[in-house]
Amino acid sequence: MAIRIILAGATGWVGRALAPAIAAAPDLELVAGIARSHAGADLGIAQGGAASGVPVFASVAEALDVPADVLIDYTKPGVVKANARAALEARLAVVIGTSGLGAEDYAELDEVARTKGVGLLAAGNFSITATLLKRFTLEAAKYVADVELIDYASPGKIDAPSGTGRELAETLAGIRQPATSRPVSEVVGVAATRGGAFGEGAREVRVHALRLPSFVLGVEAIFGAPDERLTLRHDAGSSAAPYVAGTLLAARRVQGWVGVKRGLDTLLD
Repeated sequence: MAIRIILAGATGWVGRALAPAIAAAPDLELVAGIARSHAGADLGIAQGGAASGVPVFASVAEALDVPADVLIDYTKPGVVKANARAALEARLAVVIGTSGLGAEDYAELDEVARTKGVGLLAAGNFSITATLLKRFTLEAAKYVADVELIDYASPGKIDAPSGTGRELAETLAGIRQPATSRPVSEVVGVAATRGGAFGEGAREVRVHALRLPSFVLGVEAIFGAPDERLTLRHDAGSSAAPYVAGTLLAARRVQGWVGVKRGLDTLLD
């Protein structure tokens, strides 16, 4: 039986790439889309194509009247948590590609998911190269103590850092070695220029978020050791295509556990 999917953010940038990919997959079925501005329409027509037979709803609550197994969310930071909670409460597994949530948010969602006996997979980035950036950065952190992150995005991006940068920073803060740099509390001048912090004390990770024209999304991990440096960087282009395969892999696998997992890398081994 095909996995029945509700797609939130169905007429957005990633949603427009995901919908036809789901329709083309023999083991997946798109049963509903969510897009407030196109509520009541056919999703195919709402995306500028032929009728698909997939209804569009204004909210997750309304879409849950359609029998489904998995919610995929590519919406906005202000609504994704409520969307995920509603789906989990209805015992749907959830895949989150929307940025804006942090460790405390996912701890709350994990409690709901475990209570309802369903799984949730959230990734700051579902592309393979972003996933490899995370993996290589965590590996490098075993051997090089000092590391900071630069988070690049377009000037209109509402959250900082990006989901990619935030996920990496929170994970890195849990495993890195103590930094050798001077504590920010001892910095003279404008301490805020040392970036935002994830974690605590000497193991905190500093993130510097740049928001400039010509960037779509990028994250750079810079390691420093005496007389040498290592730079690891992921840059995204303007297409949503890199996120499709990883998102569909998550949709296929997310019913296989209970509780929250973070990062596409958790599915790759």
